[in-house]
Amino acid sequence: MGQDHIRYDILAQDALRGVIRKVLTEVGATGRLPGDHHFFITFLTGAPGVRISQHLKSKYPEQMTIVIQHQFWDLKITESLFEIGLSFSDVPEKLVVPFNAIRGFYDPSVNFELEFDVPLADDEEMPTGEITAYPVAAEGSEEPVVEAKEGEEKKPGSVVSLDAFRKKQ
Repeated sequence: MGQDHIRYDILAQDALRGVIRKVLTEVGATGRLPGDHHFFITFLTGAPGVRISQHLKSKYPEQMTIVIQHQFWDLKITESLFEIGLSFSDVPEKLVVPFNAIRGFYDPSVNFELEFDVPLADDEEMPTGEITAYPVAAEGSEEPVVEAKEGEEKKPGSVVSLDAFRKKQ
């Protein structure tokens, strides 16, 4: 097979990031999510251009997942990044996330998922089909969404299978 000088893999990932950009732009324009849609977005906290508080950075030094659902504010989207206000344990935070720092996007209301090849700082890959749950702004809840593996105690930062968020059929 010949060498890919066009880099279709990069072009495809950029196009799929455009899906996220378009969806967030529409949400930003209305200030709310349509229907039952909500988003889990996993991003690398140490990626260039990511701006989060030092508290969140120390708590999640490699990556974190946010949920955009009921409580968010000041959603702004540019060609290369989005800004959003979220609450973590009743503490308001402003996050700036470049689209190229995103590792995963998931909308459980329609079982839509995108994954991107963005290696962790130490080139360690996250297991496929799993997502790390962190404290998020969820209506009436201050606790992180976590599900312990068999025989383990529930604690923040546990790895959770995406099946836990999918609608039962």
